[in-house]
Amino acid sequence: MKELSPDEIRSFQQERGLHVTGDLNDATQRALEEARWKLGDRSLYLQSSSMMRGDDVAALQSRLTEMGFHCGRVDGLFGQMTEAAVKEFQKSVGTKVDGKCGPATIIALLRLTKIVSGGAPGALRESAVQKNRGPALANKVIVLDPASEEYEREIVYDIAQRIEGRLLALGASVFLTRGTNNNPSEVERITFTNQNNADLLISLHVDSHENSAARGVATFFYGSDQHGVHSIVGERFASLVQREICARTDFLNCRTHAKTWDSLRLTKAPAVRVDLGYATNESDAGRLSRPDFRDTIAESFIIAIQRLYLSAEDDAKTGTLRISDLRSAGIRR
Repeated sequence: MKELSPDEIRSFQQERGLHVTGDLNDATQRALEEARWKLGDRSLYLQSSSMMRGDDVAALQSRLTEMGFHCGRVDGLFGQMTEAAVKEFQKSVGTKVDGKCGPATIIALLRLTKIVSGGAPGALRESAVQKNRGPALANKVIVLDPASEEYEREIVYDIAQRIEGRLLALGASVFLTRGTNNNPSEVERITFTNQNNADLLISLHVDSHENSAARGVATFFYGSDQHGVHSIVGERFASLVQREICARTDFLNCRTHAKTWDSLRLTKAPAVRVDLGYATNESDAGRLSRPDFRDTIAESFIIAIQRLYLSAEDDAKTGTLRISDLRSAGIRR
């Protein structure tokens, strides 16, 4: 493969929903490897060691999902749910049931794809699961993931604790991915979240930039234009958080964005990353240094979490709900 220029790398990173740096980092190299595989280039199956990953796996998952075979999130990783979906598909078309997507299975997929067209069953399934959990926070498991870079670790950990206290008071189960002194890897944070069967992951960060004028709050959820997939619940929660914070503070609104970062892509639960201003901006840093401002941020998160689980008719306008309203309405338990 020819050597890519920094501009070509940036263009690829932008297209794939990665951090746009222009550097050929590990995440970009993995994405380049995944992008070279098209469905039919190789046989796909569940490996005993590391999972097969690539655009061909994502295409397989998309096609199976469109036809009603549940393989979980379209994430480009051939895991147990994908294998089970392949077996169900093979059983339905009368081919050998071995869970391997080889030539015969590919041919059957291509033949049926022309006549079978689905809506968005994966998105509908995710939305239905969220609605069925009900509005009460007492049965929800929320994982808070405070980042660990030196310039942000104390700020986001303090905000995480403020959110944790309020959630516990409302009856939710809350887990933090780290304490005051440890720094788990991204893989460890993802594994921890998945093992605790979280309903929601909230990853808390403060951004930084060489340009001190960069400022504002932004939220991110799992989504890939490349594969035509995104997390319905993740996108809704990211939008709610963004709107609540901007309605209650004077943070600049840097909007909501779909990304394919592993922390969003590999977490089974809907996952959202929130960048709470810039440590390199004097105004943002000044806001975040104030305890009362951090309290406002924490309350914004609580209201956004509750609004996520309220039905449309029970929801309220952005910036109007208070935690006391939740208690008085009996939503605590």
